[in-house]
Amino acid sequence: MQQHSSEPGILEHFQGEGDLLAQETKVIGAVIREIAAAGGYVTNKAIILKLIEKLENTSDVVQLDIFRQALEVVVARTPDDA
Repeated sequence: MQQHSSEPGILEHFQGEGDLLAQETKVIGAVIREIAAAGGYVTNKAIILKLIEKLENTSDVVQLDIFRQALEVVVARTPDDA
């Protein structure tokens, strides 16, 4: 099974929302950079797992909301498994 990077598609979706998802765009970009810097392959699943990790390790209510919304958008864009 060949994996494809989903980075461009996800970032395009966030950027297409303009100011509405500005904070989420910043977060998703940082998550993608973290995954790539760790030598990981950027996939929807990797992004979802990293966002869940951030949700579990954050107590700031505003950050939690941003991470949650970013997670919702990524999950909504993830195709169902065959």
